[in-house]
Amino acid sequence: MALTPQNNDAFFREVSEELRRDRMTDFMTRYGKILGVVIVVGLIALGGWLWWQHDQATKAGADGEALSQVLRDVSEGKSDGATAKLDALAKSDRAGYRAASQLTLADLALEKNDEKGAIARFKAVAADESVGQPYRDVALIRQTALEYDSLKPQDVIARLKGLAVAGNPWFGSAGEMVAVAHLRLNQNAEAGKLFAAIAKDTQVPESLRSRAVQMAGVLGVDAVPADAPAAAGGDRKE
Repeated sequence: MALTPQNNDAFFREVSEELRRDRMTDFMTRYGKILGVVIVVGLIALGGWLWWQHDQATKAGADGEALSQVLRDVSEGKSDGATAKLDALAKSDRAGYRAASQLTLADLALEKNDEKGAIARFKAVAADESVGQPYRDVALIRQTALEYDSLKPQDVIARLKGLAVAGNPWFGSAGEMVAVAHLRLNQNAEAGKLFAAIAKDTQVPESLRSRAVQMAGVLGVDAVPADAPAAAGGDRKE
């Protein structure tokens, strides 16, 4: 007896369901253990990552508290035991705390007239590529300032040329050292341009701008800033 269309539909649905069940059973038979292992490994990895995050946060908090306490002690003149604590923090896995500790140790060395020790600390931070660029820049500026008299002018220019550009936070300090290096090489035109740029940069500290105006004037470069007050008794034209 032939099947009616309704019976045909019901028959095909039953066959399709049976095929799906067979495929799923076959898939789980073949790959069920592998899937189970993958899921377990994934859960272990997730748990390990969450633990690592918590552990890093805990250690960072401990280092931060330790550094804050040491800096408080130093500011209050209690620096006797600070060096040992800072030495420990200078080996921290967290770059920011490591750099801050090294810079503080360098300053403490300078207080004891230990320039070589300070230079070594600044140099270590400046060369540490895992440390943030602001730390490296300030360390390079401080290192260069201490070594300035013993450096060749061309070495100063090469070392600081990346910082001696308008817009850089260290333009004033780096630019002044580079300009003087140009003077030592009898490159007066380059020095004059740099002094003029420093003088006209309102982001540079006023003391540096004043010196730059004077030096540029000596070199025959007009470097009077646009925001300079008009001379007494004179009229300033707009």
